[in-house]
Amino acid sequence: MARLFGTDGVRGIANVELTCEMAYRLGQAAAMYLGKTIVVGRDTRYSGDMLGAALSAGIMSAGGTVLEAGIIPTPGVALLVREMRAAGGAVISASHNPPEYNGIKLFDSAGFKLPDAVEDEIERFITTGGLEGQVARMEEAAWEASQEATDLLAADATSYLASEIAMPSGGSLGVTVPLEQAREIYIDHVVRSIGEQGLDFSGLRIALDTGHGAAALTSPEALRRLGAEVIVINDDFNGMDINVQCGSTHLEPLRMLLAESGADVGIAHDGDADRVMIMCPDGTVVDGDMVEAVCALDMRERGVLAGNTVVSTVMANFGFVRAMREAGIEVVQTKVGDRYVLEAMREGGYAIGGEQSGHMILLDHNSTGDGLMTACQFLAAVIRSGKPVGEAVGVMEKMPQTLINVRVRDKHAVDGNAEVAAAVAAAEEALAGDGRVLLRPSGTEPVVRVMVEAADPAEAERHAQAIAAVVEASV
Repeated sequence: MARLFGTDGVRGIANVELTCEMAYRLGQAAAMYLGKTIVVGRDTRYSGDMLGAALSAGIMSAGGTVLEAGIIPTPGVALLVREMRAAGGAVISASHNPPEYNGIKLFDSAGFKLPDAVEDEIERFITTGGLEGQVARMEEAAWEASQEATDLLAADATSYLASEIAMPSGGSLGVTVPLEQAREIYIDHVVRSIGEQGLDFSGLRIALDTGHGAAALTSPEALRRLGAEVIVINDDFNGMDINVQCGSTHLEPLRMLLAESGADVGIAHDGDADRVMIMCPDGTVVDGDMVEAVCALDMRERGVLAGNTVVSTVMANFGFVRAMREAGIEVVQTKVGDRYVLEAMREGGYAIGGEQSGHMILLDHNSTGDGLMTACQFLAAVIRSGKPVGEAVGVMEKMPQTLINVRVRDKHAVDGNAEVAAAVAAAEEALAGDGRVLLRPSGTEPVVRVMVEAADPAEAERHAQAIAAVVEASV
């Protein structure tokens, strides 16, 4: 059986794979494993109301209180957990996935995603019937113990146990408390983070694509409060248009808006706004690696780059690694997934980490990926540089990259395969340290991803094709 939790919560097609019963059990688990006060927010998906009702019902059935934040970016929920001193948070969102999908991700009392061990406990709770199943099992155990009791004291003790594990009812049930100022708290937090640096965005014209998602209700307002002129698209929503040919995974609408508006910079969010992609006026994409490079160098200049270290994943462009090392900044690389980036940051006490996809964690400002905060900190760094965006991102030269997905019988057989190892070694020797090779089994498909980076695009393509042919023939 596949693990219930992926790298970013529980996810699937709403009402097919992610059912109301599943949402209800996850709500019960949140109240049982995190605590009795849970902040709940969602993105703009059509299924958000249905799954939100089920999730909240689960929380309340376990005696928990729902602090209802409504439509709000994922990082807004992580912030509210801390601001409200709640026991945890839950976000109903499938991030960048199509509208028919939805998901539920949980945060602990500090606004951090849950460790694998806690998720495994929650999965066992859900697969064994949730709170109702737990109560039934404990009542059965109490009854069996009472049959074996040999004195009145033992019988009284088992009777007390049975009463203590009964389902909550009456005044012990939970309630929902609307957080009327939820989005305002988040917007103010982002705006203050720039004001405290003595900056604003006056004179800056920004093209913004909110992807028909949660950012529609927060990002335009925050950027305008900072003094920017904001030209925004896809800031309406009907529940079935989120991420559809727009936002951070479909950048053509933003490119067209930049050309039409003459804006200084473009910003695009995904559905729950925990990531961001930036675009230069000429349409050049500034991905997560480039954003992290600009922010990291700016942080070092200001003396706030903890440990003189940045965290990224093994999929980071080699140009990022080279730029950081040339600047004397250490690079820690993790497995793909922002949860692994966060783990490394917390273990090492580092302040910045991110992924090429646009997930960026700035622990001085929030406990999870935050697209709006990332965009604002990036723009602040650009303003301090005194350069336009296109020049500011020149601190990193992106190395040409070739990625080939090879369909195989057994994706795990690539490990330890002598022929594949020899092909990789030959490519690495030819690159002579001025590039790299990465082989990675897909997490969801029978595919091995072959990636080669080199200063010469033709060389990257040649080595990638050679290794892919060996993988295809021998795995």
